[in-house]
Amino acid sequence: QVQLVESGGGAVQAGGSLRLSCAASGSMLSINALGWYRQAPGKQRELVANIITAPRSTNYANSVKGRFTISRDNAKNTVYLQMNSLKPEDTAVYYCNAHQSTWGGEYDYWGQGTQVTVSS
Repeated sequence: QVQLVESGGGAVQAGGSLRLSCAASGSMLSINALGWYRQAPGKQRELVANIITAPRSTNYANSVKGRFTISRDNAKNTVYLQMNSLKPEDTAVYYCNAHQSTWGGEYDYWGQGTQVTVSS
């Protein structure tokens, strides 16, 4: 079992910045990816950014490349999402995700979500 606790959401004007944090706890041995997804009203949940453990890589949605940066502090088991130059279309609930891959199959853990609202 993995528990994910997010923090750092809020309201900001366009062009502003926010940093989201996600503290992970529990059994992390089989977690091969940590990242962030978002879901806007009436839309499907989409990948924003993630970090793959092995081979190490990061992935970003095209819409956030150059503006958002994902990072991980292994000592704290925390993943961050630095969001700069925010746009109104970034408004959504942001969810932390931990992807588990074992011989038994794949499983996704989710945080409770944190609201990000960007006003024009």
